[in-house]
Amino acid sequence: MSYRAWREERLASDPELRAEYNRLKRESAFRRALMDARISARVTQAQLAECLETKQPAIARLEAGDRQPTVPMIQKLAAALNVSFEFLPSGEVVVHKMSAEEPQEAPPEPVEAGVSGT
Repeated sequence: MSYRAWREERLASDPELRAEYNRLKRESAFRRALMDARISARVTQAQLAECLETKQPAIARLEAGDRQPTVPMIQKLAAALNVSFEFLPSGEVVVHKMSAEEPQEAPPEPVEAGVSGT
């Protein structure tokens, strides 16, 4: 039996495992999208951190999932990498490369309520 078949069998037979698997999959979607966008832009964590006026370990923590980014941080990351992040209801995150011709709008003012600091 392949790993994929075994995993699907286990997820189908255990609702609690399936719920946890889906939760973790959604949580890791932004981390993967961020890393993919950074690597596609050929930018190191240190270079991205410098652009955002922060330190490299802060970017590493975001990519590792040790910290959840705030909405303003996601906006800054997107602007620095010249991308937009699309958060789908399925939990997937799609990265769209911005063309050089597309004007970037100023990000909206941050909203204090509902911003995660963890």
